[in-house]
Amino acid sequence: MTTGPYADLLATLLSRDQLPSDANMSQADTGRAMGDATPSRNSHQLGMDNPALQEFWEERHLATLTTLTADGRPHTVPVAPVLDPENGTVRILASRRSRKVRNVIASTDVAWASVCQVDGRRWCTVEGTTRVLTDHESVRDAEEVYAQRFRVPRPNLDRVVLFITVQHAMGSLS
Repeated sequence: MTTGPYADLLATLLSRDQLPSDANMSQADTGRAMGDATPSRNSHQLGMDNPALQEFWEERHLATLTTLTADGRPHTVPVAPVLDPENGTVRILASRRSRKVRNVIASTDVAWASVCQVDGRRWCTVEGTTRVLTDHESVRDAEEVYAQRFRVPRPNLDRVVLFITVQHAMGSLS
């Protein structure tokens, strides 16, 4: 269970099916906040089948990963993620002793994570549910796709994989 200064706010937000509307939001913004997926000229929603999204995630960029600590605070660190748009997943190599891995393991609810990649004015964030894979085959497969996008990873006997099933993608890629 999440405790600490952000616990009540986090519990309230997670318990709602929709976000509260704000008197200062436009009709289009209010619709999106309430779960309306209808795109407007200001919409940043992206589908995993978007060619610009796929091309951007094939480029070599670092990104940030945000997980939540036990007391609900965000923990953001640089990572080298590999997006698989066909399957809607992200894999991130990590050490099993790292804070990001411990945050996911410690989650008593569904562990959510957000990965944001930026290049100048272009950006893309994917977010979704996260789990830790520890089996040899999953780690080896993640190392292989990492090597294709970045470089051969250094040896690490404590390596695990943060595996994110993408629920949402958003960005500005033009």
